[in-house]
Parts: sequence; C-alpha cells; structure tokens
Amino acid sequence: MRAYPVLVGLFAGLGSHFYDTGIITTSIAHTSFTTYMGKPNTAKTGAIVASYIAGECVGAMLQMAFGDKLGRKRFMQWLCILVTIGTVIQTAAQNYPMFLAGRILTGIAVGGLVGTVPIYNSEIAPPAQRGLVGGLSGYMLGVGGFLANWVGYACGFASTSNFQWRFPLAIQIPPGVILFIGLQFFLPDSPRWLIRQGRDEDAKIAFAKIRADLSATIEFETIRAQILYEKSIEISTFSEAWQRYKRRILIAVAVQSMTSLSGVNVINYYQTTIYKQLGFAGQQVLLLSAIYGTLGIFFNLVSLQLVDRVGRVKLLGGTSLGLSAILIYCAIMTKFFATSSNKIGKDFTIMGVYLYTAIYYLGINSTTWLYGVEILPIFLRSKVTGLAACSHFIFNIAITEAGPTAFANIKQNYYYVFVATTFVSGIMVFMFFPETKGRTLEMIAADFGDSVVDRSVQPNDQKKGSGVEEERLESLNV
Repeated sequence: MRAYPVLVGLFAGLGSHFYDTGIITTSIAHTSFTTYMGKPNTAKTGAIVASYIAGECVGAMLQMAFGDKLGRKRFMQWLCILVTIGTVIQTAAQNYPMFLAGRILTGIAVGGLVGTVPIYNSEIAPPAQRGLVGGLSGYMLGVGGFLANWVGYACGFASTSNFQWRFPLAIQIPPGVILFIGLQFFLPDSPRWLIRQGRDEDAKIAFAKIRADLSATIEFETIRAQILYEKSIEISTFSEAWQRYKRRILIAVAVQSMTSLSGVNVINYYQTTIYKQLGFAGQQVLLLSAIYGTLGIFFNLVSLQLVDRVGRVKLLGGTSLGLSAILIYCAIMTKFFATSSNKIGKDFTIMGVYLYTAIYYLGINSTTWLYGVEILPIFLRSKVTGLAACSHFIFNIAITEAGPTAFANIKQNYYYVFVATTFVSGIMVFMFFPETKGRTLEMIAADFGDSVVDRSVQPNDQKKGSGVEEERLESLNV
C-alpha cells in the first residue's frame, strides 16, 4: 500500500467533512439558539434541516451540469468558495431567514462536493486501494459528525450565550479555504478526466505522481485505451444513456437512495429529541450525541479495512439487513421505556441507537458513495452521480422534514418505515449488485456486459459485448 493516494484522498475528503449536517443536531438543542431564532416550532425546526438538504439537491444538479466541463479539481474549487460564503452567513446570522439563507448556500456547495469527492478519489486510487481511498469521502462525512457532536457538547458549557452555536459554525470556515489552496497547488488532477480531455501528457504526469510505479505503465495504457473506446461510442442524450446503461444508472441511484431510506439522517438530526423523550436533559443530551458520533468514526475505520477484503456487496447487503433488525429493537424499547421510570430500560434503548450507528458506519456510510461511482462509465460518472445524489437529498428532505412531527405524533412507530426500507435494500443488493473489489474502474464494465479492451478480463456473471463492438475495438487498434 502506497501512502500518497491515501493522503491525497484524505485531503480531498475535506470537501465532505463540513459538519453542518451534524452541528445542527446540537444547535437546535441549545436554548440560546432557539431563543435567538424566535423559538421555532416543529415545522420551522424541520425547515432548518430541510433547507440545507434542499441546497444539497441543487448542488447535485450543478454537478450534473458542470462537473465534467470544469473537471474534478476546478469544480471543487468553485464549491469551496461557495461553502465559505455560506458558513460565514450562518455564523453571522442576525435572524431566522438569514440563517436559512446561509444553510441553503452551504448546502448547495456541500451537495456538489459530496458527489465529486468520491469520483476524484476513486479515479486516482489504485484498484487494490480503491475501497480505502474512495471510501475516505464517506469517512470524512463521519469525521464531520464526530467533530460537530463534541464541539457542540463543549460549547454547551458556555452558559446561554450565542457563543454556544456561533463558534461551532465558525469552525467550518477554514476547511473550505484550506481545500481551495490544496487543490490549486498540491493535489493532482484526475488522470482519467485528463485523458478524456485529450491531455495525455498531463494525464501521464498525474498518473506517475499518484502511482510512482514503473510497472503501472501497462495499466495506464489500458485505462487510456478503454476511455478512448468508451468515448468513441459515447452518446449525447439521456434517453440513449438510459437504453444502453439502464442497469448501471438504476443501481447508482438505488445505492444512494438506500442511504437516505436507512433513516440515518433522521436519527442523526433528531437524536437529541429522542434522548429528551427518554428523560435526559441539558449536557447529558449533548454528551450522548457526542458518543454517538465517536462510535460512527470508529466503526467506519473498520469498514475502510474491510471493503477491499470482504467486498462491497457483502458489506452493503449484510449491514442493511442488520439495520432492519436493530430498528425493530429501537422501536420496541422506545415504546416500553420512553415514558417509564426504568433507568436500565432507558439505557438499553440508547444502546439500540448506538448499535444502529455502529452497523450503519460499518457497512453503508463509505461504501454507498464509493460503489455508485465505480459502476459508471467515465462520461456518465459525474452526471449520474449527481442524479443519484439528488435522489439521496430528495428522500432526505421528505423524511427529515417529517421527522419532528412524526416523533411528536407517532413516536417510535416512525422507525418501522425504515425497517421496511432497509430490509428491501438488503435483498436488492444481494440480488442485483455485482461485486467490484480489486478491478479497475474500466474493467468493471465487463460485469455489465460491455466490451473491454483488456481481453484477459472476464466478467463475473455475463459475457462480453457483441461482435459489432469487438470489431469496433479492432478498428481502434485497442
């Protein structure tokens, strides 16, 4: 294992680590925040969360429109500028509308970044390390939540001043600036994107910098040949893409949708509400939230070690089925102990929430963002990843906006919605998702029945492309 791709992937992961998605969990629990914002009701509290996710949806659409044109690095730089502006506005917000405006801008930037970072990381990673390097994008999302929870907890000791919620938001300002500088001066561009732009010499330099391995020359030429072949049969309309790559598009969208439909953001955003329903208050609530975030990044580290060994399919499918069982446990325990005086029962209820985050980060958090990128051809990678992210955010808007009202009215029964969705997701993974570990991004095409230029590569479950496609390969001398 070479350290350089890992370090590059970790640095690029700053684009995913903005912890706005986590800091709002503790912000809405601070009396100083709710008082300053005019004591928002459940609908307005839901809007604080949903407006950010709506911005993320717009950011995903921007990725679809401009991600390929600007390139991975340049697009991320523009988003770094936008995310810095958004976090400044949130930090300096003088009222509820201004705060929402800052959240929307930040959401737009993060929506584009969380879809682009895994593409960049996957395209620079050697095949044997792609699970680790590509998964760092999701891991940094977890790191953001970890930092948000502990910063929120620490700031809870600042009496009732506005420092409680302004300082945690302000900490998000430097990462955007740091990532912008790193992209400008230190991080290499994606060799695959450079090849597609006809910049072969720049691509060779970037590839050599990433790999530092003379034996990888053959791999570079194979990658180049496959990208040129795919470019020769490139299609110009989405209807054509749908006809030729329907299975890939459906799986890429499904794998992102299953992340939202696992209920993770509902539990993450409103866990403080859950703890309050169980009778906890004040700093106890914030401490429980901080422990939740800590468990997440610990189990995500284990996931990064497993994804290239166990494979994507076993992790995604197995943990989805596991989450379904854990959510049933959470619903039952909450029903019997939320309003009781049984302290041990309440503790076991919280253990269910912690088991949920452990299982989720073990198999789903990093893997979904990685897998959706891996299965797509390069000329659809940014567009369909943006589409998949958009579906992810739309589902998030629906379930998180409903969160406060659902927990207030149907309480623990809201869990059963996600019991059903996670169970169905697990079955779908085992039935329809091909394994991608250890194969180059270009060679994964063979598993979907497409032609590949490396004749030694065999698909796992399908034959290679048609004779017409084989003749086209010969005509291209690849």
